[in-house]
Amino acid sequence: MATYEPVIGLEIHAELKTKTKMFCASKNNPDEMHPNVNICPICTGQPGTLPVINKEAVNHVIKVGLALESKISEITKWDRKNYFYPDLPKGYQISQYDEPICLGGKLKIPGFDKEIRITRVHLEEDTGRLIHFGHVGHSLIDFNRAGVPLMELVTEPDLHSGEEASAFAQELQLILRYLGVSDANMEKGQMRVEANISIRPVGSEKLGVKVEVKNLNSFKVVRDAIDYEIKRQSELLDDGKKVTQETRGWSEDKEQTFSQRVKEESHDYRYFPEPDLPPLRINFSIIEGIKAAMPELPSQKRTRFKNKYGLQDDQTNILVNNEQLANYFENVVSEFMNWDKEGLDKDSLLVQGLDSKPHLLEKEKQLLINLAANYILSDLLGFLNEASATADDIRIDAENFAEWCGLLHRNIITSRAGKDVLKEMWATGKDPSQVIREKNLVQIEDIGEVEKIAEKIIKENQAAVSDYKKGKTASLQFLVGQMMKETRGRANPEIVADILKKLLK
Repeated sequence: MATYEPVIGLEIHAELKTKTKMFCASKNNPDEMHPNVNICPICTGQPGTLPVINKEAVNHVIKVGLALESKISEITKWDRKNYFYPDLPKGYQISQYDEPICLGGKLKIPGFDKEIRITRVHLEEDTGRLIHFGHVGHSLIDFNRAGVPLMELVTEPDLHSGEEASAFAQELQLILRYLGVSDANMEKGQMRVEANISIRPVGSEKLGVKVEVKNLNSFKVVRDAIDYEIKRQSELLDDGKKVTQETRGWSEDKEQTFSQRVKEESHDYRYFPEPDLPPLRINFSIIEGIKAAMPELPSQKRTRFKNKYGLQDDQTNILVNNEQLANYFENVVSEFMNWDKEGLDKDSLLVQGLDSKPHLLEKEKQLLINLAANYILSDLLGFLNEASATADDIRIDAENFAEWCGLLHRNIITSRAGKDVLKEMWATGKDPSQVIREKNLVQIEDIGEVEKIAEKIIKENQAAVSDYKKGKTASLQFLVGQMMKETRGRANPEIVADILKKLLK
């Protein structure tokens, strides 16, 4: 049985966020529920109409090209891609063939330490949407999507597994969202992946027969469909059969690809220059203006978060993948930095506990940053997931969360009480000092008071005391738990354990 090397290239389409469609003034609204309302004679292909280029869409693609280090073409032109399908009202699609807006480029896949070369990024218009009613044997067409600006990115065949391809698509989605050019929601069809897959014997330079798998609508499906196709093609060659160049789809129910049609070549589309649109010249000043306004990219944020805040890779990845949560984290850190300059509100228990404005040394700042990251990515993220909410829905403002971290760090409240305080802050939006006063959760510092409570717990739990004296150490943890329950988390568990050990002797 031969050993094969998979060779994979991707074609990824993303609908762009613009007010209007690519070549007309019809509204671009992906959330429109009513069919065929955002249409006009231009996007439905009525005779005698003329297209007009959407400048915002062109700028979006230039922005993507700059993020991928592509060469931005000084002159680009439009072409007609001719084919017939019911959801294509003109009978052709205005696209770009041999002179796209962006040429070349690269994208590094996180976790693989591997750069994938970009062939091109170009603009075209989207098709309509077919809605099938199999039980009655007919289909309907919604043209709301027809004419929406569609970015297509084509990679070189540099990928070698479904896992790599899925990671590439995820990183591209992040970049599109950071740039603000597309929501790239795969569930809504705003980003669609097609994979060109072939295999060849290991060591061979010659490419195998290419099979295209279309309309992969989730990162899991991208991975599973590619891995299945690699296995299918390998088994064909091992059996002495040939791989047919074709287009295939993916069946989620059967978890396998299936044949759709023989693969078209570029000449089958009869590309020719779009006669109703002149070539487009892109001024250098426009490119420089877009470049100057570029936001921080995901890869840049990963590096900065690791270097500036000392976060672990897994923490960094979660925050970078959730830009809203990352912004919240940075706002919390900013509050820590302000404490040296401005102190805290005079009603804060943190200030009262210190009797002065908190002066933070670098070491203590780092401990607070780590504390904030840990609780944001555990408790706070847990609240968000439970409520199916986003970071924009957090009722705890950054100032109050930072203060809460300070109260924990300075042992003004215990970690047990801290969780109760945080839960109340999440529910009400109150500041931590207010919650602590209302619930009387300030840590008990009087050792004598803790000892009195410990004596009470020992007296009420003689069975556990007896077990402990017989060597069952788990009984001590039971008694500590009873103490924490009695004090409502106000006692320090380490001090409690020490006092119980002393009294039990």
